[in-house]
Amino acid sequence: MQPQIQQRNIALWIVLSIITCGICGIVWLYFIVEDVKTLTGDTEGMNGALVIILGIVTCNIYLLYWFYKTGQAIDDVAVKEGNASGSRGILYLLLSFFGLGIINYALIQNELNQRATVV
Repeated sequence: MQPQIQQRNIALWIVLSIITCGICGIVWLYFIVEDVKTLTGDTEGMNGALVIILGIVTCNIYLLYWFYKTGQAIDDVAVKEGNASGSRGILYLLLSFFGLGIINYALIQNELNQRATVV
């Protein structure tokens, strides 16, 4: 059986991230990393915990790279599905650079929700 992508409520995760001073944001990032791996079929890629640890150790510099690569991966999936390719990698990189990572979370989660299996 193939792993499934779970649909998540974006507004709820944003509110929880704000209320918990970012702790739920870290958990949300873990889920996003794992779901992106499932979406792209990347079995060799880094898991969510390692992405979070590298983000902390590098003072979020690694997350700039991860957001860029994730945007490119989602663009590749969109092209395979017959949709137009965007510049998600650049968009995610710019948003992260200006401290708007939570918007990246929402945008990536939206892409994942569109491809999620409704249970």
